[in-house]
Amino acid sequence: MLLSLVLHTYSMRYVLPAAVMMGTAPTFLLAWGAWRLLSALLPARFYHEVDDRLYTIYQSMVLFFFENYTGVQIILYGDLPKTKENVVYISNHQSTVDWITADMLAIRQNALGHVRYVLKDGLKWLPLYGWYFSQHGGIYVKRAKFNEKKMRSKLQTQSKAETPMYLVIFPEGTRYNPELLKVIADSQSYAVKEGLAVLKHVLTPRVKATHVAVDSMKDYIDAVYDVTVAYEGTLDPKGQRKDAPTMTDFLCNKCPRIHIYVDRIELKDIPEEQKYMRRWLHERFEIKDKLLIEFYDAKDSKRRNKFPGKCVHSKLSLKKTLPSLLFLSGLTASMLLTESGRKLYVKTWIYGTLLGWLWVSVTV
Repeated sequence: MLLSLVLHTYSMRYVLPAAVMMGTAPTFLLAWGAWRLLSALLPARFYHEVDDRLYTIYQSMVLFFFENYTGVQIILYGDLPKTKENVVYISNHQSTVDWITADMLAIRQNALGHVRYVLKDGLKWLPLYGWYFSQHGGIYVKRAKFNEKKMRSKLQTQSKAETPMYLVIFPEGTRYNPELLKVIADSQSYAVKEGLAVLKHVLTPRVKATHVAVDSMKDYIDAVYDVTVAYEGTLDPKGQRKDAPTMTDFLCNKCPRIHIYVDRIELKDIPEEQKYMRRWLHERFEIKDKLLIEFYDAKDSKRRNKFPGKCVHSKLSLKKTLPSLLFLSGLTASMLLTESGRKLYVKTWIYGTLLGWLWVSVTV
Protein backbone atom coordinates (compact mmCIF):
# COMPACT_ATOMS: atom_id res chain seq x y z
CA MET A 1 0.00 0.00 0.00
CA LEU A 2 2.84 2.39 0.86
CA LEU A 3 4.54 1.59 -2.44
CA SER A 4 1.30 2.30 -4.31
CA LEU A 5 0.98 5.63 -2.51
CA VAL A 6 4.57 6.57 -3.38
CA LEU A 7 4.04 5.64 -7.04
CA HIS A 8 0.79 7.57 -7.19
CA THR A 9 2.41 10.63 -5.62
CA TYR A 10 5.31 10.42 -8.07
CA SER A 11 2.91 10.18 -11.01
CA MET A 12 1.32 13.45 -9.83
CA ARG A 13 4.58 15.40 -10.12
CA TYR A 14 3.08 17.41 -12.96
CA VAL A 15 0.35 18.96 -10.77
CA LEU A 16 2.52 21.61 -9.10
CA PRO A 17 4.18 22.82 -12.34
CA ALA A 18 0.82 22.88 -14.14
CA ALA A 19 -0.81 24.81 -11.30
CA VAL A 20 1.97 27.40 -11.21
CA MET A 21 2.25 27.83 -14.99
CA MET A 22 -1.52 28.16 -15.42
CA GLY A 23 -1.97 30.06 -12.17
CA THR A 24 0.46 32.84 -13.11
CA ALA A 25 -1.05 33.33 -16.59
CA PRO A 26 -3.52 36.08 -15.50
CA THR A 27 -0.71 37.95 -13.72
CA PHE A 28 1.43 37.80 -16.84
CA LEU A 29 -1.46 38.91 -19.05
CA LEU A 30 -2.23 41.89 -16.80
CA ALA A 31 1.40 43.00 -16.90
CA TRP A 32 1.50 42.62 -20.66
CA GLY A 33 -1.87 44.37 -21.10
CA ALA A 34 -0.72 47.35 -19.05
CA TRP A 35 2.39 47.69 -21.20
CA ARG A 36 0.37 47.28 -24.40
CA LEU A 37 -1.78 50.26 -23.42
CA LEU A 38 1.15 52.39 -22.27
CA SER A 39 3.10 51.70 -25.48
CA ALA A 40 0.19 52.34 -27.87
CA LEU A 41 1.59 55.70 -29.00
CA LEU A 42 5.23 54.60 -29.06
CA PRO A 43 7.14 53.12 -32.04
CA ALA A 44 6.57 49.38 -32.43
CA ARG A 45 10.16 48.50 -31.53
CA PHE A 46 9.65 49.81 -27.98
CA TYR A 47 6.58 47.63 -27.50
CA HIS A 48 8.38 44.55 -28.85
CA GLU A 49 11.45 45.13 -26.69
CA VAL A 50 9.48 45.10 -23.42
CA ASP A 51 7.10 42.40 -24.65
CA ASP A 52 10.11 40.18 -25.35
CA ARG A 53 11.42 40.81 -21.84
CA LEU A 54 8.05 39.89 -20.32
CA TYR A 55 7.90 36.76 -22.45
CA THR A 56 11.41 35.85 -21.32
CA ILE A 57 10.30 36.04 -17.69
CA TYR A 58 7.32 33.75 -18.24
CA GLN A 59 9.14 31.23 -20.41
CA SER A 60 12.12 31.14 -18.03
CA MET A 61 9.67 30.06 -15.35
CA VAL A 62 8.37 27.35 -17.70
CA LEU A 63 11.92 26.14 -18.29
CA PHE A 64 12.53 25.97 -14.54
CA PHE A 65 9.97 23.17 -14.43
CA PHE A 66 10.91 21.45 -17.68
CA GLU A 67 14.66 21.48 -17.01
CA ASN A 68 15.61 22.22 -13.39
CA TYR A 69 12.59 20.52 -11.79
CA THR A 70 12.73 17.40 -13.96
CA GLY A 71 16.53 17.18 -14.03
CA VAL A 72 16.44 16.20 -17.71
CA GLN A 73 19.83 16.17 -19.42
CA ILE A 74 20.14 18.25 -22.59
CA ILE A 75 22.68 16.84 -25.03
CA LEU A 76 23.64 19.09 -27.93
CA TYR A 77 25.23 18.10 -31.23
CA GLY A 78 26.20 20.15 -34.25
CA ASP A 79 26.72 23.88 -34.42
CA LEU A 80 24.44 25.95 -32.21
CA PRO A 81 25.89 29.49 -32.07
CA LYS A 82 26.42 30.95 -28.60
CA THR A 83 25.12 34.37 -29.63
CA LYS A 84 21.58 35.24 -30.71
CA GLU A 85 20.64 35.85 -34.32
CA ASN A 86 17.49 36.30 -36.37
CA VAL A 87 16.59 32.83 -37.58
CA VAL A 88 13.95 30.48 -38.91
CA TYR A 89 14.00 27.27 -36.86
CA ILE A 90 12.72 24.09 -38.54
CA SER A 91 12.38 20.82 -36.63
CA ASN A 92 10.83 17.39 -36.66
CA HIS A 93 7.62 17.22 -34.62
CA GLN A 94 6.66 14.34 -32.32
CA SER A 95 5.51 15.78 -29.00
CA THR A 96 3.97 18.83 -27.33
CA VAL A 97 7.35 19.14 -25.60
CA ASP A 98 8.86 20.14 -28.97
CA TRP A 99 7.68 23.71 -28.29
CA ILE A 100 9.65 23.70 -25.04
CA THR A 101 12.71 22.24 -26.78
CA ALA A 102 12.86 25.33 -28.99
CA ASP A 103 12.87 27.44 -25.81
CA MET A 104 15.69 25.30 -24.42
CA LEU A 105 17.90 26.21 -27.35
CA ALA A 106 16.85 29.86 -27.42
CA ILE A 107 17.66 30.49 -23.75
CA ARG A 108 21.18 29.18 -24.35
CA GLN A 109 21.61 31.97 -26.90
CA ASN A 110 19.93 34.63 -24.73
CA ALA A 111 17.15 34.75 -27.33
CA LEU A 112 14.23 33.30 -25.35
CA GLY A 113 12.02 36.39 -25.68
CA HIS A 114 12.43 36.33 -29.45
CA VAL A 115 10.78 32.92 -29.92
CA ARG A 116 7.64 33.12 -32.06
CA TYR A 117 5.74 30.14 -33.39
CA VAL A 118 3.89 29.08 -36.49
CA LEU A 119 0.94 27.31 -34.87
CA LYS A 120 -1.96 25.23 -36.08
CA ASP A 121 -5.15 27.25 -36.20
CA GLY A 122 -7.01 25.39 -33.44
CA LEU A 123 -4.55 26.57 -30.78
CA LYS A 124 -5.81 30.15 -31.07
CA TRP A 125 -8.74 29.13 -28.83
CA LEU A 126 -6.51 28.38 -25.83
CA PRO A 127 -7.72 30.53 -22.92
CA LEU A 128 -5.46 33.61 -22.54
CA TYR A 129 -2.50 31.95 -24.28
CA GLY A 130 -4.07 31.73 -27.75
CA TRP A 131 -4.62 35.46 -27.93
CA TYR A 132 -1.25 36.35 -26.50
CA PHE A 133 0.78 34.08 -28.81
CA SER A 134 -0.59 36.00 -31.77
CA GLN A 135 0.14 39.34 -30.09
CA HIS A 136 3.70 38.18 -29.49
CA GLY A 137 4.19 37.59 -33.19
CA GLY A 138 2.99 34.02 -33.58
CA ILE A 139 1.16 33.01 -36.74
CA TYR A 140 -1.81 30.65 -36.89
CA VAL A 141 -2.13 28.60 -40.07
CA LYS A 142 -4.72 26.23 -41.48
CA ARG A 143 -3.24 23.23 -43.17
CA ALA A 144 -6.08 22.88 -45.67
CA LYS A 145 -6.44 26.64 -46.35
CA PHE A 146 -3.00 28.13 -45.94
CA ASN A 147 -3.20 31.93 -46.04
CA GLU A 148 0.13 32.89 -47.55
CA LYS A 149 -0.75 36.57 -47.90
CA LYS A 150 -1.56 37.00 -44.20
CA MET A 151 1.58 35.19 -43.03
CA ARG A 152 3.80 37.12 -45.43
CA SER A 153 2.28 40.44 -44.37
CA LYS A 154 2.80 39.77 -40.66
CA LEU A 155 6.40 38.67 -41.09
CA GLN A 156 7.28 41.64 -43.30
CA THR A 157 5.72 44.02 -40.80
CA GLN A 158 7.81 42.54 -38.01
CA SER A 159 10.95 42.68 -40.13
CA LYS A 160 10.39 46.36 -40.93
CA ALA A 161 9.95 47.03 -37.21
CA GLU A 162 13.26 45.20 -36.64
CA THR A 163 11.57 42.75 -34.31
CA PRO A 164 14.10 40.09 -33.20
CA MET A 165 13.07 36.83 -34.79
CA TYR A 166 13.39 33.20 -33.70
CA LEU A 167 10.55 31.76 -35.78
CA VAL A 168 9.77 28.12 -34.98
CA ILE A 169 8.19 25.99 -37.71
CA PHE A 170 7.34 22.28 -37.76
CA PRO A 171 7.08 21.54 -41.50
CA GLU A 172 5.46 18.11 -40.99
CA GLY A 173 2.29 19.94 -39.97
CA THR A 174 1.35 17.36 -37.35
CA ARG A 175 3.11 15.19 -34.79
CA TYR A 176 4.77 11.93 -35.77
CA ASN A 177 3.35 9.09 -33.69
CA PRO A 178 4.53 5.53 -34.50
CA GLU A 179 1.18 4.21 -33.30
CA LEU A 180 -0.78 6.20 -35.90
CA LEU A 181 -0.02 3.92 -38.80
CA LYS A 182 -2.53 5.50 -41.18
CA VAL A 183 -0.99 8.96 -40.80
CA ILE A 184 2.45 7.53 -41.53
CA ALA A 185 1.15 5.48 -44.49
CA ASP A 186 -0.61 8.51 -45.98
CA SER A 187 2.55 10.58 -45.61
CA GLN A 188 4.66 7.92 -47.30
CA SER A 189 2.10 7.50 -50.08
CA TYR A 190 2.21 11.23 -50.72
CA ALA A 191 6.02 11.07 -50.98
CA VAL A 192 5.82 8.23 -53.52
CA LYS A 193 3.20 10.14 -55.52
CA GLU A 194 5.41 13.23 -55.64
CA GLY A 195 8.56 11.29 -56.50
CA LEU A 196 10.20 11.96 -53.14
CA ALA A 197 12.16 9.61 -50.87
CA VAL A 198 10.01 7.69 -48.38
CA LEU A 199 10.83 8.59 -44.78
CA LYS A 200 10.62 6.27 -41.79
CA HIS A 201 10.93 8.29 -38.56
CA VAL A 202 9.53 11.62 -39.78
CA LEU A 203 6.58 12.64 -41.92
CA THR A 204 6.87 14.16 -45.38
CA PRO A 205 7.41 17.91 -44.83
CA ARG A 206 5.23 20.59 -46.40
CA VAL A 207 7.13 23.54 -47.78
CA LYS A 208 4.66 26.46 -47.83
CA ALA A 209 5.19 27.96 -44.37
CA THR A 210 8.97 27.51 -44.56
CA HIS A 211 9.12 29.10 -48.00
CA VAL A 212 6.98 32.09 -47.01
CA ALA A 213 9.04 32.62 -43.84
CA VAL A 214 12.43 32.49 -45.54
CA ASP A 215 11.30 34.45 -48.60
CA SER A 216 9.56 37.17 -46.57
CA MET A 217 12.55 37.73 -44.31
CA LYS A 218 15.46 36.87 -46.63
CA ASP A 219 16.99 40.32 -46.14
CA TYR A 220 16.49 40.20 -42.37
CA ILE A 221 17.27 36.75 -40.99
CA ASP A 222 20.82 35.49 -40.55
CA ALA A 223 20.32 31.75 -40.99
CA VAL A 224 18.02 28.74 -40.80
CA TYR A 225 18.46 26.30 -37.92
CA ASP A 226 17.69 22.74 -38.98
CA VAL A 227 17.00 20.97 -35.68
CA THR A 228 16.54 17.24 -35.10
CA VAL A 229 15.17 16.16 -31.72
CA ALA A 230 15.05 12.71 -30.13
CA TYR A 231 13.70 11.86 -26.67
CA GLU A 232 15.53 9.10 -24.88
CA GLY A 233 13.32 6.43 -23.33
CA THR A 234 11.07 6.06 -26.38
CA LEU A 235 12.04 2.49 -27.25
CA ASP A 236 9.87 -0.36 -25.97
CA PRO A 237 11.35 -3.65 -24.59
CA LYS A 238 11.33 -5.08 -28.12
CA GLY A 239 13.43 -2.21 -29.42
CA GLN A 240 10.55 -0.60 -31.32
CA ARG A 241 9.95 3.13 -31.25
CA LYS A 242 6.99 4.24 -29.15
CA ASP A 243 5.17 7.54 -28.76
CA ALA A 244 7.23 10.50 -27.48
CA PRO A 245 6.44 11.84 -24.00
CA THR A 246 3.64 14.34 -23.54
CA MET A 247 4.16 17.40 -21.36
CA THR A 248 2.60 15.51 -18.45
CA ASP A 249 4.88 12.50 -19.01
CA PHE A 250 7.87 14.79 -19.23
CA LEU A 251 7.11 16.56 -15.95
CA CYS A 252 6.80 13.11 -14.36
CA ASN A 253 10.44 12.37 -15.30
CA LYS A 254 9.64 9.88 -18.06
CA CYS A 255 12.37 11.28 -20.29
CA PRO A 256 15.92 11.20 -18.87
CA ARG A 257 17.64 12.94 -21.79
CA ILE A 258 16.83 15.02 -24.86
CA HIS A 259 19.22 14.76 -27.80
CA ILE A 260 19.24 17.84 -30.06
CA TYR A 261 21.17 18.05 -33.31
CA VAL A 262 21.54 21.57 -34.75
CA ASP A 263 22.66 22.35 -38.28
CA ARG A 264 23.07 26.06 -39.02
CA ILE A 265 22.40 26.77 -42.69
CA GLU A 266 23.36 29.95 -44.50
CA LEU A 267 20.63 31.53 -46.67
CA LYS A 268 22.87 31.37 -49.73
CA ASP A 269 22.66 27.58 -49.53
CA ILE A 270 18.83 27.54 -49.66
CA PRO A 271 16.99 27.74 -53.01
CA GLU A 272 14.69 30.74 -53.35
CA GLU A 273 12.01 29.31 -55.65
CA GLN A 274 9.38 27.24 -53.88
CA LYS A 275 9.65 24.20 -56.16
CA TYR A 276 13.39 23.97 -55.54
CA MET A 277 13.07 24.75 -51.84
CA ARG A 278 10.56 21.91 -51.60
CA ARG A 279 13.19 19.46 -52.82
CA TRP A 280 15.78 21.04 -50.49
CA LEU A 281 13.47 20.76 -47.48
CA HIS A 282 12.76 17.12 -48.22
CA GLU A 283 16.48 16.44 -48.46
CA ARG A 284 16.91 18.05 -45.04
CA PHE A 285 14.27 15.68 -43.67
CA GLU A 286 16.07 12.76 -45.29
CA ILE A 287 19.10 13.78 -43.21
CA LYS A 288 16.89 13.92 -40.10
CA ASP A 289 15.55 10.48 -40.92
CA LYS A 290 19.05 9.04 -41.17
CA LEU A 291 19.96 10.57 -37.81
CA LEU A 292 16.84 9.09 -36.22
CA ILE A 293 17.40 5.68 -37.85
CA GLU A 294 20.84 5.70 -36.24
CA PHE A 295 19.28 6.77 -32.92
CA TYR A 296 16.51 4.15 -32.86
CA ASP A 297 17.54 1.34 -35.20
CA ALA A 298 21.35 1.04 -35.15
CA LYS A 299 22.33 -2.64 -35.33
CA ASP A 300 24.97 -2.05 -32.69
CA SER A 301 23.00 -1.37 -29.49
CA LYS A 302 25.86 0.81 -28.18
CA ARG A 303 25.17 3.29 -30.98
CA ARG A 304 21.48 3.65 -30.13
CA ASN A 305 20.03 6.47 -28.05
CA LYS A 306 22.52 8.99 -29.38
CA PHE A 307 23.33 10.87 -32.54
CA PRO A 308 26.68 10.41 -34.30
CA GLY A 309 29.43 12.94 -33.69
CA LYS A 310 30.66 14.99 -30.78
CA CYS A 311 28.18 16.13 -28.15
CA VAL A 312 27.99 18.56 -25.25
CA HIS A 313 26.00 18.05 -22.05
CA SER A 314 24.41 21.42 -21.48
CA LYS A 315 23.05 22.27 -18.03
CA LEU A 316 20.78 25.26 -17.49
CA SER A 317 21.70 27.40 -14.50
CA LEU A 318 19.08 28.14 -11.86
CA LYS A 319 20.14 31.77 -12.15
CA LYS A 320 18.33 31.90 -15.49
CA THR A 321 15.05 30.40 -14.31
CA LEU A 322 14.50 30.59 -10.54
CA PRO A 323 14.22 34.42 -10.32
CA SER A 324 11.38 34.36 -12.86
CA LEU A 325 9.56 31.66 -10.91
CA LEU A 326 9.88 33.60 -7.65
CA PHE A 327 8.87 36.89 -9.27
CA LEU A 328 5.71 35.63 -11.01
CA SER A 329 4.68 33.37 -8.13
CA GLY A 330 5.19 36.17 -5.62
CA LEU A 331 3.26 38.66 -7.74
CA THR A 332 0.38 36.22 -8.16
CA ALA A 333 0.33 35.32 -4.46
CA SER A 334 0.24 38.99 -3.44
CA MET A 335 -2.70 39.55 -5.77
CA LEU A 336 -4.61 36.61 -4.29
CA LEU A 337 -4.08 37.82 -0.72
CA THR A 338 -6.60 40.66 -1.11
CA GLU A 339 -10.27 40.50 -2.03
CA SER A 340 -9.90 43.08 -4.78
CA GLY A 341 -6.90 41.19 -6.13
CA ARG A 342 -8.83 37.92 -6.21
CA LYS A 343 -11.69 39.59 -8.08
CA LEU A 344 -9.28 41.06 -10.61
CA TYR A 345 -7.61 37.67 -11.00
CA VAL A 346 -10.91 35.88 -11.71
CA LYS A 347 -12.11 38.62 -14.06
CA THR A 348 -8.85 38.42 -15.98
CA TRP A 349 -9.37 34.69 -16.52
CA ILE A 350 -12.98 35.15 -17.61
CA TYR A 351 -12.95 38.40 -19.57
CA GLY A 352 -9.42 37.92 -20.86
CA THR A 353 -10.46 34.58 -22.34
CA LEU A 354 -13.70 35.93 -23.83
CA LEU A 355 -12.03 39.03 -25.30
CA GLY A 356 -9.21 36.86 -26.61
CA TRP A 357 -11.65 34.55 -28.36
CA LEU A 358 -13.45 37.53 -29.85
CA TRP A 359 -10.18 39.04 -31.04
CA VAL A 360 -8.83 35.88 -32.68
CA SER A 361 -12.20 35.10 -34.31
CA VAL A 362 -12.18 38.51 -36.00
CA THR A 363 -8.51 39.11 -36.80
CA VAL A 364 -6.71 35.76 -36.99
